[in-house]
Amino acid sequence: MASCPGENEFPCGFPQSICDELPPLHYLCSSCNNVLNEALQTQCGHRYCRACVLWLIRNNKDLVCTKCKQDPSSESDSSMMLTLDHFFNDMAINKEIQELRVHCVNQGCPWRSTLKDFEDHQSQCEYALISCNVGCGLMVLRKTLAMHLDKGCPNNKSTCETCSCALTPTELQVRSFNSKTFHNKPGCVVGVSSKRKEPCVFFEVGCTFKGNTEKVHEHESCNTAGHLQLLLEAIRALQSSVSSPPERSVQYPALGILLQGQNVASLCPQTNGDLETDSGDGGASDKALSLHDDQAELEVGQQLHALQQRLQIMENIISALNREVEKTQLTVVALERDNHNTMQVVQHLETVVAEQQQRLIRKDMHIASLQQSISAQQDVSYDGTFLWRICDVSQKLREAATGQRSSQYSPAFYTSRYGFKVCMRLYMYGDGVGKGTHISLFFVIMKGEYDPLLSWPFKHKVTFFLIDQNQKEHVIDAFRPDLSSVSFHRPISEMNVASGCPLFCPLAKLRSPKHAYLKDDTLFIKCVVDSSS
Repeated sequence: MASCPGENEFPCGFPQSICDELPPLHYLCSSCNNVLNEALQTQCGHRYCRACVLWLIRNNKDLVCTKCKQDPSSESDSSMMLTLDHFFNDMAINKEIQELRVHCVNQGCPWRSTLKDFEDHQSQCEYALISCNVGCGLMVLRKTLAMHLDKGCPNNKSTCETCSCALTPTELQVRSFNSKTFHNKPGCVVGVSSKRKEPCVFFEVGCTFKGNTEKVHEHESCNTAGHLQLLLEAIRALQSSVSSPPERSVQYPALGILLQGQNVASLCPQTNGDLETDSGDGGASDKALSLHDDQAELEVGQQLHALQQRLQIMENIISALNREVEKTQLTVVALERDNHNTMQVVQHLETVVAEQQQRLIRKDMHIASLQQSISAQQDVSYDGTFLWRICDVSQKLREAATGQRSSQYSPAFYTSRYGFKVCMRLYMYGDGVGKGTHISLFFVIMKGEYDPLLSWPFKHKVTFFLIDQNQKEHVIDAFRPDLSSVSFHRPISEMNVASGCPLFCPLAKLRSPKHAYLKDDTLFIKCVVDSSS
């Protein structure tokens, strides 16, 4: 199975040769190695053209990412499998690629711009080789297609009625321009010197333009509306002359024959023999006049034939253009269908991305909860003794003095493995009677898992220590619970009202040079619950 589509099987990326500078490696498709066209990125970080992805998935089953497969250090896992669920639209790289400076590779074309305009230019580049619309099999430049159809296409020839030769449109025009120079076959006219000025084929109906063959051809192509106006006036004059009594001389009898489906005999009075004359000289004049009329009719007939040939040419060109329009319409329909399919893929990928983001959010929340639980488990004590380390004391004092954070709770601990759940509450700038002068320290009973099995109210002695880090003189305070206080009854909410020592330690003593209560901006406070009391 091929790893990437052939050039005629499915469109891939843009060729590197169109870039003014060598494109970076991360702008290249992992499959076709061309510049990325509508880049999609895999979960393993590699990029592919959208067309390459669709082709690979359609033609391969359980396909492993090309780059990951080539990397011996990678192990084949689900993140490397090429399925639609593992791709997302790489908008950032697409915007960068669209701004690449590129040029047209068709010989002679001077076009240069950015990649976002490249495809529009390719569809209308005058220097692009395209196949002949009439089906002759030749490849011609887009800008010379009209000239090829007019002068060189072997499938765009018409039969000369005079000599039965197959002639190009240009050869048929030349024959009508020159009635004195003949083709090598009897009755057929060859080309006129390009230096000789020739009249427009519509000169009989009033066009005064003259020039060489190319100029005349260009004039006839660009002045269709004016020529049609002249023909209309000639037809009106002819209709007027046909409706009046027949005269000897009609200015455009052959034109009338073509337009009204009549023959020359119906317009020109004739007799069943020689014309009646009063004298021999009169008969000779009538014959000369008749010959002149016949010659005029022949010339007009030739020119009408030339017009018919030009009409046939125009019909051929229009037919070719119609086929181009039909092809373009089919292309537009196919592009719209592909765009619809692409939008469906994008919507599916966006949905997948949104689901993955929600999963990541839930995972992060779960991880944070687990980390918090692990941290809490590490700090838990089950013997009724807890040593609380408090850092950044200076900052906490400022926050307490300004009211930003007046108090803080210690981690929870237990009086025994299945005992009371308790914690401490510290007011760095004091509370109640100690506010602004002392550190206040309180004992808090929390709602625990084993409360239904415990004896209430709480009756155990509680002792607080402010540790002298030089181990000389600790600050110690103790109290016994007031059994009538709700602070020591079984908690109804998450924790009871704190109770303890509002005058635990004077703030001035905290920084005493004789002691090391505060060292390296850190305090140590110890709580001991006497379960035996």
